[in-house]
Amino acid sequence: MSGLAADHDACATALRRSGSSFSLPIRLLPAEKRRGTTALYAFCRRADDIVDGGSGERVDPQAAEAALDAFAADLEGALRGAGSADPVIRALVDTVRRYGIPPDYLRAVLDGVRMDLHPLEIPDVEALERYCGRVASAVGLAAIHIWGFRSSEAIPAAHACGLAFQLTNILRDIPEDLDRGRLYLPAADLAAAGCSRADLCRPDVTDALRRLAAIEVARADGYYRCARALDGLLSTDGRIVFRAMYGAYRTIFHAVRRSGAGIFSLRVSPPKMLLAGAALVSVATGPRGIGDSW
Repeated sequence: MSGLAADHDACATALRRSGSSFSLPIRLLPAEKRRGTTALYAFCRRADDIVDGGSGERVDPQAAEAALDAFAADLEGALRGAGSADPVIRALVDTVRRYGIPPDYLRAVLDGVRMDLHPLEIPDVEALERYCGRVASAVGLAAIHIWGFRSSEAIPAAHACGLAFQLTNILRDIPEDLDRGRLYLPAADLAAAGCSRADLCRPDVTDALRRLAAIEVARADGYYRCARALDGLLSTDGRIVFRAMYGAYRTIFHAVRRSGAGIFSLRVSPPKMLLAGAALVSVATGPRGIGDSW
């Protein structure tokens, strides 16, 4: 195997090794779109690994900043036609050209992960949406160019979908992020709930923590409701993979909502088999509301 086929195979290997919940939905795509989506995933995974160390260990911010600068420069050079020694970059640039993906979406992803290299301040919901828009919505917007969409109305719906998925990730991972010194919840929400950052690490559940959990769950629910419109705006191929991803993430969100204030002390982790089953059911039934029955 040589050339672009080998480059795309390297991306497929990265996806297989990741154990990502996206692996099953991506497999539902036709071969060419699956290759492109896998290249996009591998690019995002590489950027995340530069910042987070690949296996969750702490990284040196200066070294990670330099590595991210080099990765970004490699991407820009390849987009200009200079080539790259990195098979992931080569596969991604092939995908960008094949599907007309605006490169600014890729730049936004790198800007988003770069935010994690510095003390992160999320004062309000606007800052939260700006962060989520870079690390998640930009990925979804790039992805729908691969999958195919029928109307420009898909753009705001895909943005909302990214916000829903990323806020779900944030709520699922609160204890791990606190251990890393990160908090993505808006300071304005903590103030509205009557709690401080220190309160999030308390072993006991307080009314303030319950109020904070309710604020975040309600916001995510709103994003999911807006994201549901995407189902009618995608190509048939895109609708299938979107439904699968929506079903899996909706299931994680169900678990987050059931946990209530428990999300501040224990990472929410539904079984992978449950997520896979939910994804397949969603393919058949569509992106139902968070509170709807199957």
